[in-house]
Amino acid sequence: MPLPFTRAQFFDLFAAYNEALWPAVVALWTASAVVVALRLSARHSRDRWISALLVGHWAWCALAYHVAFFTRINPAAWLFAALFLGQAVLFFRVGIVQRRLSFAPWGNAWAPLAWALIAYSLAYPAINAIDHLSLLRIPTFGVPCPTTIFTAGVLMLATPRSLGLSTIPVIWSAIGGSAAFLLGVHADLALPIGGMALAIFSVRRNHV
Repeated sequence: MPLPFTRAQFFDLFAAYNEALWPAVVALWTASAVVVALRLSARHSRDRWISALLVGHWAWCALAYHVAFFTRINPAAWLFAALFLGQAVLFFRVGIVQRRLSFAPWGNAWAPLAWALIAYSLAYPAINAIDHLSLLRIPTFGVPCPTTIFTAGVLMLATPRSLGLSTIPVIWSAIGGSAAFLLGVHADLALPIGGMALAIFSVRRNHV
């Protein structure tokens, strides 16, 4: 099935996103790195800061990326925005309102892969910059694919394991992962790997 946009339109969209929103993108990257360093790497039971960061990531993708930009070239972006907002609501309900999520830096055997995915998501803009020899016309941060990779890593450090919280990230890992092959975004090759790992992690013990 052909895409409703060209490869040039796809990368032009990221150029517009980066040019318009780069201060907020840098702030989101910085906040993510700080939370990983100070909160996720320590033993903080039921840490709502981490859940709040995930809420921010998914709401940002829904509104600042899908609605504000991706709808210009793909009508399906409205559906994607609804999915991402739904995921933000799930994180808000389970992690902030109900306080049901705990995070342990080395709480299970999946932790090395989880940390690799988190580190990869933070390095994602640099990986794309090197691959495409560009600092502007590339996917950077605060867009769906690095957000999903980051989320997969964080959820693999969370208890209880949750199929409900993992379903939309796993679905997007399949949708977004196609960009690695169809659009030449080689950094997205990690996306299906993270999605498959998260799916296996979540179904082995599903308590939420």
